Amino acid sequence: MKVLIINGSPKSKGNTAIALREMVKIFESENVETKIIHVGNKVIRGCISCGKCFEKGKCVFDDIVNETAPLFEEADGVVIASPVYYASANGTLISFLDRLFFSTHFDKTMKVGASVAVARRSGQDATFDELNKYFTISNMPIASSQYWNLVFGLEPGDAEKDLEGLQTMRTLAKNMIFLMKSIELGKEKFGLPEKEEWIGTHFIR
Repeated sequence: MKVLIINGSPKSKGNTAIALREMVKIFESENVETKIIHVGNKVIRGCISCGKCFEKGKCVFDDIVNETAPLFEEADGVVIASPVYYASANGTLISFLDRLFFSTHFDKTMKVGASVAVARRSGQDATFDELNKYFTISNMPIASSQYWNLVFGLEPGDAEKDLEGLQTMRTLAKNMIFLMKSIELGKEKFGLPEKEEWIGTHFIR
C-alpha cells in the first residue's frame, strides 16, 4: 500500500506537519509506504484552463505538479492537509490541486482520500469541505475518523497539545488503511464499478 501526503502549509515544521506526522506513525507501523510532498512553500501558479494537458498528457507548466503526478497515479490513498486562511485552504495548495487533478487523466476511482485542516480557532469546517471536493469529483471514497479531521494550534508546536486532534489523526490513518485494504480485496474479487459513457451538459443547451 502507498499513501501520498500533500502538505499545504508554508511551514515545514508547523502544526500541519505535526498532524501529518501522527498519521505517518500509524502508516509506518502497518508497513504502508508514505511520500510527503511539501507544496505550501513553493511558487505555484494556478490553472489557466488552456486544455494543453489533453494534448501533452501533463500540465503545460512543468513544475512540482508534473513531478507529483506519477506518485498520485501509484498511490492507493491521498492525504491533503492545509492550514486555514480566511476559512479556506492555502492558496498555493489550491493552485497545486486544481492543476494536479485536472491535468492527470488516469482513473482515480477508489483511491482513498482524506483531508486535514489546521487552524487557531475556526474556519476548519469550510476548509475541510473544500479539500474533500477534489475527491468527490474523482470517484474517490473519503476516509473518516472519530471526529472531523481537525487539529488546533496557532504557534508552531501548539498542535502537540491538542490530544484529541492527534488521536483523530491516528484514527484517520487506521481507517484509511482498513479502507484501502478492503478496496484492494474488492477489486480482486469484483473489479472496479462499471462506468457509463460520460454525459457532459451545461445550462444553455
